[in-house]
Amino acid sequence: MWLSDRRAVLGGLLGALALAACGFTPAYGPGSPAAGLLDRVLIDAPEDRSAFDLVERLEERLGRPSGAAYRLSYRIDVQSESRTITPTNATTRYNLNGKVHYTLRDLPSDRVLTEGDVTTFTSYSASGTPVATNASEIDARLRLMRLLADQIVTRLIATSGDWGGR
Repeated sequence: MWLSDRRAVLGGLLGALALAACGFTPAYGPGSPAAGLLDRVLIDAPEDRSAFDLVERLEERLGRPSGAAYRLSYRIDVQSESRTITPTNATTRYNLNGKVHYTLRDLPSDRVLTEGDVTTFTSYSASGTPVATNASEIDARLRLMRLLADQIVTRLIATSGDWGGR
């Protein structure tokens, strides 16, 4: 029994050593470029419900700025398309296709640090009552904005070393 415990510990140590050797560091670890994003990104104010949901999730992930160094702008595009149609020509399922173009700027100089597009989709059912269908659509839009916001944060973390996100 003691021998197998020692092997497990040794295996864990070797795994940690391998990760350290490949340059792995935690995204928000001390000294990492992405650590400079936390509580330092001023996000453009939302103008509609989708933008509100997007900004809410971005602020959950990045924090609210106490001393902003960056400004994040975005442009949201959501298209709805019917996916399932009954023989009587009634749509029972919709896809919401979302795309956000984002731009991160250095706040003092207004220089573009990074920009890009993120895309994804969600679906919802339209087979219930009108109230249930509306609730399903609202929920799908919220999920879509959260997914898009998570993709934006992932891209910011991944590219922060290129633009000096400290």
